[in-house]
Amino acid sequence: MPEHGSVNSLASTLQQQLADALTAALPDAGTADPLLRRSDRADFQANGILALAKKLKGNPRELASQVTAAIPEGGPIKEIEVSGPGFLNITLSDRAIIETLAARAADEDRLGVPFDDAAGTTVIDYAQPNVAKEMHVGHLRSAVIGDAMAQILEFSGESVVRRHHIGDWGTQFGMLIQYLVEHPDELSHEDGAEDGEAAMSSLNRLYKASRALFDSDEEFKARSRDRVVALQAGDEETLAMWQRFVDESKIYFYSVFNKLDMEISDPDIVGESGYNDMLEETARLLEESGVAVRSEGALCVFFDDVKGTDGEPVPLIVQKSNGGFGYAATDLSAIRDRVQNLKATTLLYVVDARQALHFKMVFETARRAGWLNEDVKAVHLAFGTVLGKDGKPFKTRAGETVRLEDLLDEAIGRASTVVREKAKDLTEDEIAERAAQVGIGAVKYADLSTSAARDYKFDLDQMVSLTGDTSVYIQYAHARSRSIKRKAGELSPRPHPELELAPAERALGLHLDEFGEVVSEVATAYEPHKLAAYLYQLSSLFTTFYDQCPVLKAEVPGDVAENRLFLSDLTARTLHRGMALLGIRTPERL
Repeated sequence: MPEHGSVNSLASTLQQQLADALTAALPDAGTADPLLRRSDRADFQANGILALAKKLKGNPRELASQVTAAIPEGGPIKEIEVSGPGFLNITLSDRAIIETLAARAADEDRLGVPFDDAAGTTVIDYAQPNVAKEMHVGHLRSAVIGDAMAQILEFSGESVVRRHHIGDWGTQFGMLIQYLVEHPDELSHEDGAEDGEAAMSSLNRLYKASRALFDSDEEFKARSRDRVVALQAGDEETLAMWQRFVDESKIYFYSVFNKLDMEISDPDIVGESGYNDMLEETARLLEESGVAVRSEGALCVFFDDVKGTDGEPVPLIVQKSNGGFGYAATDLSAIRDRVQNLKATTLLYVVDARQALHFKMVFETARRAGWLNEDVKAVHLAFGTVLGKDGKPFKTRAGETVRLEDLLDEAIGRASTVVREKAKDLTEDEIAERAAQVGIGAVKYADLSTSAARDYKFDLDQMVSLTGDTSVYIQYAHARSRSIKRKAGELSPRPHPELELAPAERALGLHLDEFGEVVSEVATAYEPHKLAAYLYQLSSLFTTFYDQCPVLKAEVPGDVAENRLFLSDLTARTLHRGMALLGIRTPERL
């Protein structure tokens, strides 16, 4: 049942009309798909007749003619032509285009995009920084892709539960805590008194000092290992120290995510420690069900298709021979919690592609245990590596991993130069605000405009360019459209279905109508790069429209000006909504 405000796209309306005509003209064909797609020869082309002709052993051109004769007059079709061996080239009426866009524009919030009638609950695991460690360029993609998918899914009607599975447990904390116990003045400031940068600087200093001592002093190493045992046993002093590390790190995490223009809140952060109480039970359930077996003292799950270079099976180790638990036990416990307590119907993991084998084994184990089934699916949205201009993993000149804050600051700095060059009536504060929106948008868009599975080169010069496939190009198209509306005076955006459209108007209108279908496809396939591609093409079509179809010139008739202002305004609203779904701002002025 369509949601209030939803609008059928021209393609879906045409698809249904063709399907009805196929049924009426060729009743023996059964259910048939017109196979509709956009075409350079007309607005759309339908190719389904060829398959039907083979099935019915008929002449495809004759069958195509029968179908066209069965299409009633007065619908969205202006012209339909049988071409080649039974193709249907279809041109829509200008009236149908404008009337459909008018219905879409009337829906202020959603632009006529329907909710997914099969929506469920998705728990999305993304942006997984580590406590007491600086975030680096390797953390960028999980955060950016995950945030975009969370917003796209929510817009589609999905109930989304965010989970930031931070690294806040393990042997390194025994080392850190023991060092702090023995050197209590190392973190002397009050909790929360420093900003994120200072908080992490203090933690980094502590980590390096404790690591140096751990590597050089066997007695300290032994005390650190004892401290790990105390942490796992719930010792109050040790837990208090550990909590301090977590709290200090959160100050830093929030500062980085704030710079990335992403919201993150305490309830969303459920790290490895959040599943400690479930680990023993997870292991017991797997062993009792026979899903996991003991092998050389460890609790393992084996797979026929996972073998090492020696040909021997490589198991998923749920519990180590010394009784300790690793990532597998934590991830399996998280699945149990997310399915049983959060009632997830989809588990979406936005994690580096190098973890593909791990998640393959974890998901299969969960299926064997019955925690994943026909009602619950798990998806690994794997992403590639951020590369430098040289095509190698992105490093500093000294060969170190690039700090994420440094990268973002440089992007904002580059964007500031671009904004200042274009700024005509902006104050210094406005320039600074726009520079942040443009710089961060540039970084996000470069990531999101690339298929997640692919590596991509990080090139700030290209990212902040006003030309080419960049967020700045899209932001500028949006600002240009807003500028037209500001200058329109008493002229209002108003659709005029009775007008004949120029080619640039038609192209822009047809593309605007595809917005809902693109959002639906992106939400279903977890492919935000397709939304980025749609928005870039929309900006390009608007640029052509802007050049060829003047809006405010004196010689333009009033109704034509109103109709063009309507198309321009709907473009701006679609760009604004689409970029927001990607987590990118669209300034009113640039």
